[in-house]
Amino acid sequence: MINSDQLKRVRITMISALVLLMAVFVISVATGYVSLSPTQLGRTIIGQGTTKENLILYGFRLPRILVTILAGMGLAVSGAILQSITRNPLSDPGILGINAGAGLMVVFYVMFFTAESTIFLYVLPLFALLGGIVAAAFIYIMSFEKGEGVDPTRLVLIGVGMAAALYGAILTLSTRLEREQYDFFANWMSGRIWGDDWTFVLALLPWILILLPIVFTKSNVLNTLNMHEHVSVGLGVHVERERLVLIFIAAALASVSVSVSGGIAFVGLMAPHIARALVGPRHQGFLPVAAMLGAILLLAADTIGRIILDPSGIPAGVVVTIIGAPYFMYLMAKK
Repeated sequence: MINSDQLKRVRITMISALVLLMAVFVISVATGYVSLSPTQLGRTIIGQGTTKENLILYGFRLPRILVTILAGMGLAVSGAILQSITRNPLSDPGILGINAGAGLMVVFYVMFFTAESTIFLYVLPLFALLGGIVAAAFIYIMSFEKGEGVDPTRLVLIGVGMAAALYGAILTLSTRLEREQYDFFANWMSGRIWGDDWTFVLALLPWILILLPIVFTKSNVLNTLNMHEHVSVGLGVHVERERLVLIFIAAALASVSVSVSGGIAFVGLMAPHIARALVGPRHQGFLPVAAMLGAILLLAADTIGRIILDPSGIPAGVVVTIIGAPYFMYLMAKK
């Protein structure tokens, strides 16, 4: 149970994170190749905007922002799960090769199907999910030691090696793509938020609405798995069953998020660490805060990229990597 002081801390942090997310949301909506003043934005929201203002807000920016928020939440919670069940602060779906597994299946799908069809948007997450789960399963099996469970150091090393191998396969296959297919995939690899239509929101939203509540209900299980495996067994937790379920959920969240948002790393590394520092390690408060911070980080990165280099913009994945790579090296040196 969370005591009253911890609960108060979580509530204050959540409210602060929500206010910050709303601030970034307003800035993201109002800035771009065509700016919207606060007056124009308010007028458009209440239904009194011009045709042009309605098109900018509801046709272009709002769907992209919602995709970014949902993907940021998915990646952050995925990273939080992986860090907890492996007891390794360096675990992240991008670093461990899950994103690369999803990316490999994206290449296969793009090679044989057109990216213009509506069904593409709904089937692509399924292909990415398959790739992410296969990569996660291989990493899990290779890092597992009988009687000891998953070895944290081995998991990171195997994950990094797996990511390198998969990205090599991705680059090799991408040379066989046609020009339009390659342009699409190059944008995906760089982490450019390419979901700029309401169809993309509908493709991602069901996964987030179903999987996040499941993770939140398993907060006590995650608290236990964050301890040593022998302690978890002593407390009556079916360690291997729960770990497999949670790895599947983590791979699913990461895979479907990057399938729509692009190949983005480090959000799943940074958001859980910041959340843990703010509210402590108990998952009842830690997971919601991590989800909020993931949304803030990715939306802020996408907004900064659009502001710095408009209209094409710097991909959000590049902005996140510029921040996340030094942070990862700091964690490596510290841990």
